[in-house]
Amino acid sequence: MWHIQSTRRLSHRQFMPVTVNRCGRHPATARAAGLGFALLALSAAHAAGVLKLSEAEQIAIGADPVIAAGRARAQALGDEAVAAGQLPDPSMKAGVANLPLDTFKLNQEPMTQLVVGIEQSFPPGDTLRYRRQQGEWKSAAERASTRDDTLKLMRDVRSSYLELYYQTQAERIVSESRGLFAQLVQITRDQYATGRSSQQDVLSASLELARLDDRATQIKNSLEDNRAALGKWLGTAAARPLDTQFPALPALPARAELAAALPDHPAIRAETAQIESETRGVRIAREQYKPDWNIGLAYGQRYGEDAAGSSRPDMLTAMVSIHLPLFPGQRQDRRLAASLQQAEAARYTRADRLRKLKAMLDTEYANWQRLGERAALYKSRLLREADANAEAALNAYQSGVTEFTTLMRARITDLDVHLDALRIRVDRAKAQARLLYLAGGVK
Repeated sequence: MWHIQSTRRLSHRQFMPVTVNRCGRHPATARAAGLGFALLALSAAHAAGVLKLSEAEQIAIGADPVIAAGRARAQALGDEAVAAGQLPDPSMKAGVANLPLDTFKLNQEPMTQLVVGIEQSFPPGDTLRYRRQQGEWKSAAERASTRDDTLKLMRDVRSSYLELYYQTQAERIVSESRGLFAQLVQITRDQYATGRSSQQDVLSASLELARLDDRATQIKNSLEDNRAALGKWLGTAAARPLDTQFPALPALPARAELAAALPDHPAIRAETAQIESETRGVRIAREQYKPDWNIGLAYGQRYGEDAAGSSRPDMLTAMVSIHLPLFPGQRQDRRLAASLQQAEAARYTRADRLRKLKAMLDTEYANWQRLGERAALYKSRLLREADANAEAALNAYQSGVTEFTTLMRARITDLDVHLDALRIRVDRAKAQARLLYLAGGVK
């Protein structure tokens, strides 16, 4: 006769299959094989080295080309800002002045001379100072944007890692549960052979086992997809086994602290720096109403002698030229109007970005709180009650006071509850990861 012996669930397992024995004896061979397989898997995982979440973050940040490109752009803009604040390079000129075309002789005419000169231009007003400040603010905006990209990368890596963790643990739970369902199928077949069970019980047990196999296939497919997604940032490191411990995330600041720090979030700092850059553009446009200056100095060497037989004196020429903005209507006015509109657009963009971050905070914090309440409910009641229901169904079936479908339904419910509990815990951690992105401005 077949007997069903129930065992208590271990602390590290969410679902423990019952053990089926013939004449009360345990299948030692199967247990030894399973233990050997577990030790082999553990040894392989140890050799490869488990992948922790903190290590995954470091690998992703160190290898991300977007972050590296942002740092390079910030450095380039900083260098350009220094260059923009300098005077234009002076111009040098050399040539021949007043050369006679009949003989092309340098000493024929008293006005002929070889001229060498230098000229320096000066932009109007404080244009150079504002150009440098504009470049510095652009560099600051790029640095803040790069920091925002880093926070986004950490958020996405954490989310992908957590999802991969869920699929890995779900695969383990379903795999462990399959042994129980396979034993239940064998029980129904044996009892059907002795007339203690109906054919419908056999078909029902086989159907649920097939559905469990299909669920395991779906989980495996999702696991491979999420591992590939994580590989986008980690490369070959994504193939390593994950740490079996639940991923630890930094503590979450209070909601009031998160809301107060949003204006200092890197995404907002980038927009603020962009506003400052556009404001400097307005000041540059206003400076264009002032004249710019050009100063030149030239030396002319003359040849030949004068009527008295003396050498002709050399010449020195100094020149100052001023550009007069006498007709600003289609140039300076238009540039100033365009600069003002650019600055206004930057302010609207910052306001919109801040509004989106506040809405994200409201949504994610509420989601995080509700998931916390659900997780507490599963931990305090649902998990324990699902276990007790499965045990009660098993005992009732052994006593012959309930049908097999009731036992099967209780076991399926037990499995679903444990998977749901894991899903809620992972989803709450993912919501926390998104809130930690919003905490980027917290000091």
